Amino acid sequence: MAPGARIAVYKALYTFGGYMSDVVAAVDQAVEDGVDILSLSAGPSSVPSGDSAFLDVLELQLLFATKAGVLVVQAAGNGGPSSSSVISFSPWITSVAASITDRKYNTTIVLGNGQSFTGTGLSPPTDAEIDYNIAAAADVCVRNATIITVDSCQNPESFIRPLVYKRLIICTYTFEYEYEAASIATVADTMMEIGAAGFIITLDPNIGPEVVKGTMLTLQIPAIVLNDMQASSALWEYYNANTIRDKRGQAVVFAAKARILDGRQAIYTGQAPVVASYSSRGPDVKNALMQTVDVLKPNVMAPGTSIWAAWSPDSEGDKYVKGQSFALISGTSMATPHIAGIAALIKQRHPKWGPDAITSAMMTTADRTGHSGAPILAESSNELIHATPFDFGAGSINVSQAMKPGLIFNVTFKHYVQFLCAVPGIDVKSVKKAVGVACPTKNKFKCSDLNLASVTISNLVGKRKVIRYVKNVSHKEKYTVHIKEPLGVNITIIPESFRIKRRGSRRLRLIFEAIEATNAYTFGEMVLKGKKHIVRVPLAVYVGSTSSS
Repeated sequence: MAPGARIAVYKALYTFGGYMSDVVAAVDQAVEDGVDILSLSAGPSSVPSGDSAFLDVLELQLLFATKAGVLVVQAAGNGGPSSSSVISFSPWITSVAASITDRKYNTTIVLGNGQSFTGTGLSPPTDAEIDYNIAAAADVCVRNATIITVDSCQNPESFIRPLVYKRLIICTYTFEYEYEAASIATVADTMMEIGAAGFIITLDPNIGPEVVKGTMLTLQIPAIVLNDMQASSALWEYYNANTIRDKRGQAVVFAAKARILDGRQAIYTGQAPVVASYSSRGPDVKNALMQTVDVLKPNVMAPGTSIWAAWSPDSEGDKYVKGQSFALISGTSMATPHIAGIAALIKQRHPKWGPDAITSAMMTTADRTGHSGAPILAESSNELIHATPFDFGAGSINVSQAMKPGLIFNVTFKHYVQFLCAVPGIDVKSVKKAVGVACPTKNKFKCSDLNLASVTISNLVGKRKVIRYVKNVSHKEKYTVHIKEPLGVNITIIPESFRIKRRGSRRLRLIFEAIEATNAYTFGEMVLKGKKHIVRVPLAVYVGSTSSS
């Protein structure tokens, strides 16, 4: 994202995870060293215990980092598509959701009879236009080998070398792979050691259509994973029809042939980003009782599925890519560095902007639709559904627009303290002990009053007034405010239009009125349209009751 940025790395995590004290110490050292942006592809395994997640030791450490002018970018978590699965809680943190991109890698195998099947496998092709003989692992193994072990192709000692040399070997995705007793990486090592031309992995009918683990491994030998039961069955049918066996059932003539095409060529479909199923969802919660709060999480979405990046060959973090210098990995941990890098570019363009301004710029300019204008979708359990702000926050990051947002929403440390003092269930003494600042004696501040580039109301009863302040970071411009109201809510905006000078500020008053109890979150949008800028603010409201009495 930002190839010219300097990178400082702090070791705080290990293969087993890590300790909070190490992470806090790393954050503290990074801030002391003068970093501009903290990229945290890590988070707690669950909602912290105690009165509030916002008073957890890491959340507070990140608040002080923000106070020091450091933008904190954190992975939202990989607990999706479950509701309230985010593990990045606080409003001073930019929490990142992950999307699937339009880049695909497909590998094709062409059989001797002209049939072809598509699968996965980041591997080179077999030589030129030559067809290679196919042999099933069970037909080229030593006599004392167990068939289950042989089918998974994990041990080079199980094979008869003259029978496998320069042939494509059929292996089977058995239960051993599911329980991680076998891996595609080991298959590749085995095939290279025994001199095979390549390998084909078919699905075991006893397992069914599983998601095959390790298919995004970069391979040095031609290979394809047929992760489709129909293709697997068709391959076996062709192989058996062209293999001659003796009276004992042993294969004596291998007449089935095939060639594997290059699987390293990317295909771009042009489809819009889709929220990945694993990407953690909102609404945000304030404690382990899973009580929701007036904060939108995640904040923004970036590509997180099948992302190429440098990888340490010594890393034990993922056995599928052990020994590799580059890896193709998925997760919100991959989406996070995208946002951190883009934030670095914004910081370079606007060096005086604080963390709040940078986050605001990314959120208000994010895309809610694809290139065709259709709404962005989200992977649910078994289907694609329309995405909401609890799936992608403000939307999918739009880098060029984030550089010139027009208006920004500023938040200071004082405002974050007021927010903490307003969180229901938090004792004011706890806030002073945690941040060293006492709560105001007459605090009329509500959590929804925090000047974020979003509005979330976790329990609207009757009416609520919400104030937002915008600052102009461009030239003098006139803006018209348009409201798309959440279901069950009537919204009055004052003013409906305004002129704002360069570096000027404007107060916006939104009055939310409950007109129908939805007992569920519904979503809307406030759009500020100028001649050169469009500023979008997501709205999320839970209507508990239409009466304030």
